[in-house]
Amino acid sequence: MKTIETIKSGKNYCAVSVGRIDEIIEHELPMGPTVLKGKVFGGQALGATGCEFSFQTLVPGQDSGFLHTHKTHEELYFILKGEGQYQVDGEIFAVSEGSIVRVSPEGKRALKNTGSENLTMLCVQYKANAFTEADSPMTDGNILQEALTWE
Repeated sequence: MKTIETIKSGKNYCAVSVGRIDEIIEHELPMGPTVLKGKVFGGQALGATGCEFSFQTLVPGQDSGFLHTHKTHEELYFILKGEGQYQVDGEIFAVSEGSIVRVSPEGKRALKNTGSENLTMLCVQYKANAFTEADSPMTDGNILQEALTWE
């Protein structure tokens, strides 16, 4: 079983590795009485305070196993490799490498690999409606007047 490895951490950061994209299938996530092969959550390992994220790999023909919703979390699904079908509220559409799907908390969602190769995705969860106009990357970021060096 593959595990998350810490690369380095400091006062204001933490860097981890889940492995190469084709190694995601080697992770295992205990979920009650079953173990979900090919899924790993990473937010806790990083000490993330505003979101959670997971990687998941589905083998050809495999689906996510169940429909689900959330109480407060919106999700972004980034398809990193492969192709499949995504379902939200009974509507089914094709997704493939480069596709990004946003689902509100109430959306009934599931994913299926319909291709001949593994489908790997990154899912980012965060509290819905938490961002305001003041949270825009254009207003929240600060460009520092310090020299950038790589020593």
